[in-house]
Order: sequence, then structure tokens, then C-alpha cells
Amino acid sequence: MVVLSSTMAHATMSVSATLTPLYRGAKQRGKLILPGSVTKIETNSLLLGGIRRTGLSIFVSGAEGRNWGTVEVAEGEKATRSYVWPDKKKPRVCILGGGFGGLYTALRLASLMWPDNKKPQVLLVDQSERFVFKPMLYELLSGEVDVWEIAPRFSDLLANTGVQFLQDRVKLLNPSDYVGMNVPRGFSCGGTVHLESGLLVEYDWLVLALGAEAKVDIVPGAAEYALPFSTLEEARKVDERLKILERKYFGKDSLIRVAVVGCGYSGVELATTISERLREKGIVQAINVDTKILPNALPGNRDAALKVLSSRKVQLLLGYFVRSITKANQSRTSDNDVGIVHNLLEAHDPERLILELQPAEKGLQSRTLEADLVLWTVGSKPLLPQLEPRDKPHEFPLNARGQTETDETLRVKGHPRIFAIGDASSLRDSNGRLLPATAQVAFQQADFAGWNLWAAINGRPLQAFRFQNLGEMMTLGRYDGAISPSFLEGLTLEGEIGHTARKLVYLARLPTDEHRLKVGISWLTKSAIDSVASLQTTITKALSGA
Repeated sequence: MVVLSSTMAHATMSVSATLTPLYRGAKQRGKLILPGSVTKIETNSLLLGGIRRTGLSIFVSGAEGRNWGTVEVAEGEKATRSYVWPDKKKPRVCILGGGFGGLYTALRLASLMWPDNKKPQVLLVDQSERFVFKPMLYELLSGEVDVWEIAPRFSDLLANTGVQFLQDRVKLLNPSDYVGMNVPRGFSCGGTVHLESGLLVEYDWLVLALGAEAKVDIVPGAAEYALPFSTLEEARKVDERLKILERKYFGKDSLIRVAVVGCGYSGVELATTISERLREKGIVQAINVDTKILPNALPGNRDAALKVLSSRKVQLLLGYFVRSITKANQSRTSDNDVGIVHNLLEAHDPERLILELQPAEKGLQSRTLEADLVLWTVGSKPLLPQLEPRDKPHEFPLNARGQTETDETLRVKGHPRIFAIGDASSLRDSNGRLLPATAQVAFQQADFAGWNLWAAINGRPLQAFRFQNLGEMMTLGRYDGAISPSFLEGLTLEGEIGHTARKLVYLARLPTDEHRLKVGISWLTKSAIDSVASLQTTITKALSGA
């Protein structure tokens, strides 16, 4: 069955030829919803050439704020692969990944001035419908921000940009630009991308910006029992788990026990945020293999974090690594720990988790901890598409961390038509140090990638990327933060000033002017409400004391 919006009823005949393969095979199990104008459907759409026995769910949106089409095919059916670009003559740029690197590259390309015949068609592919401003995921746990503020939909951000968006997953990549390959004269295609929905996207230029995912399978039991915290879905799971624990222990003497594995920026920000949320109702323990927290941070940020951790009674277990995680009622330990675990089972919930800690430093003894919730913040795995095999090997050069090696112009070595940025790419600074996988690096790389794509398409020289460290920031709770700008050596803004400064910086970094304005008004309104509530509380206390 085909369902059209009322504004498009008059155009049914003009699109019937395209829709026929869909609804004839679907037998009322498929549904096609096409909001927007008929012109957009015909020139900026997916052309479906048939049905196969698999599932399909595709969402496409693009310029001028219109959704070009939502295609839902019932399970057991799948459209044949074929993505049609609007213009056969203009360059085609495909961007894989909609994080800081991918989205900001797309927006940069849309903002540049192009000759009429050279302005590229840009397609952004991401598995989610939302862009996520990851540095502010912690504020979801503290209740400071709403989801729409830090995770707006791509369709809203890309309205009026000319950038097309496709919600899908990358399955295979078949590049045609490998140095040394015999390419026919006049052949300009850079390669093809195979998507999990079955679509095949042909491109001239490709940007790899798929980011990285948490690596939780390095310790027995971590993948089953620990929760990572790097995506919107993971943040929602942590928040929901905390709500369940808060309800479970409400009115009881037992405390909620949370273990945070890792004391880098992510671990410390999680520990301070959750300890503030739980207050006297919980205990937060932070575990780190190093003997100090934030080993790579600026001293001012580390000192500010230690003050807050101490004030909130977060227990630091430094110089330990996690050997295993098990359920308390399934725990298997060494003979020395049997008595400890037996006592834990007698005194507490057998559904709690048991963490076995191994000392990483001499002089420390093995320890066993119990926890209701384990959060994992150590280790990550770059996300790279699988390359389709050919007669000659043409795999991407990878470093020891599994990141794609690029030259100084951000192009993948050996692949002049492929740029790689963000967590999945590897590049060293002027001192030979590997650039960190941070939002700040990806943000700056996106600007250079956009410019270098412009230069490559217009036959101009490409620029070498140079990372400029602007400083470090972190949240330490609802009213605490720390920011150490690099241009003011030795200065660290702490407490509420640091917290406010960090939010203002991130407000300026949000993707579009329209979204920044909406979020700015929302934050200002919330701040005013909090101020009034605080004033009312102060007046009430003063009057009751009088």
C-alpha cells in the first residue's frame, strides 16, 4: 500500500512509475511516505528498482528543510541497490559519519563559494537520525540539558544547505582511486559505498568520519555487565539504569554503588556528575591503572577535579586494573578472595556485580569490589568500513591503534580521493606526537577537509593541517567545571565560573546559527528560572529563621 500526504494527492500519477515496483511486490506490507514537493522527489530521491527478501528502512532528507522521502519496507523485503544523484555532471561528495568531523565538513562545504559548474552534491550518511554533541552527554545525567539541545536531528540542521542526508549503515567500501591501479582514461569515479540497506552509492570524493566505539571486550565480563558512555543511546541507558536504582533503593538504608572504570576526562566527568546526582544515597568508586587521575591533562584541570572528587567523597582506586566482572551469585575468585565475596553475598544483593582488581603497582594488594552499576570509559575501537576484496590488495594503511594513516592534507595514504578525519584517522603534530581523538581535533580537521575538497575539485593546491590546541575543558557537575585556555598559560577557571565559561564555548560550537539561537534562549530561560527558584528559597529560609 502506498500512502501519500494530502498535499501530494494531485501528483500520484507523476510518480506512479517509480512507485510501482514497490507496492506491487509489497502487497500492502510496504509503506512509502513522501512529504515535500514532487520536484524534490523526482530529482533528489532514491530510485527503487525492485524488491528482494530482506528488510529495509531508509530515511532521506535534504535541502530547504524538506524530507525527500521515508521508505519503509516490511521485513522480508529489500529494494535493489541504486542511488541516483540529482545532477550527473557535478562532483559527488559522500561523507560517511555525522559526528563532529562529518557534519561540520558538510556544513563547511555548503558555506564555501563555488563556481556554478563545480559546486558538489554532498551526501551525508549516518546510522542515527541525530547529531550528538558528545562533550555534553554528561549534562543529560544531571538534567541540565534536553535531548534536542545537544542531539538535534540532521534534517533540521541541514535544512537550506543543499546537503542530502541518508540514515543508513556502511557495509562495504570499494575505492577506485588506489595509487597504482589501472584506471580507464576518462574514468572519474572515486569508488562505491555499499550500505546495509542494499543501496550502492557511487562517489567522486569520500570523507571517512565514522568515529570510534567503546572497546569493552578486553576484560572478561565487561561486555556483558559494564555500560560504555559515548553515544546518545548509551547515555540514555545509563540514565535509565540510575533511575531504576534510585527507585529500588528509595527509603532503604543500602547505598547505590557505582564503579567508574578509567580516570581520564570521561571517567572523571562521569564520576563527579553521578556523585552529585546521588549525593548521600550512593557511593562512587573510580578505578584507574595510573597512579593519578587525568594523567594527560593540564595541572590546573587536574587540581580542580581532585578538589571536587574529594568534596563529593568519590573513592579513588589508583594503580589498579580490572581483571574481571561477574554477577555476585556467579562470582569465581581466587582462594584469597572467597571469604570476601561470601561476605558480600550475605550482606548485599546477589544481583550486584563483583569487580576483581589487580594491582598495577608494587605494594598494592588485590581487591574485590561490589557495584550496582559499572561504567566503562577506557579503550576505543576506530570504526572503518570493510573494503571489498580485489585482485590486488588496497587496504588502508593503519597504525597500531587501528586508525587510518593520512598525509598532512588529511587524505588517506595511497588514496588521493579519500579524506579521513576524527577518531578513525591518524595524524601527528609538528612534534611527532599522535593527535588525540577529541572533538576539538575533529572540529578543526573538518574545516580543513572542507577547504581541501574545494581545492581538489577546483584544481588548487591543498593545505597542510596544523592542529591548534585551544585548551581543555571539563564538567564537574551541575554548577562546577574547569577550563584552562592555552592562550593564558597557568590560568584555570574553576567552579561556577568554569562551568559557565565551558557552556558558552560549547554554545558557540553548536552546528548552525539557528540551533545556537534556540539553545541559547533555552539555556537563558532555564538559568532565569533557577535564579528565581534560588531567590525564593533564600527568602523562605530567611523568613522562617526570623
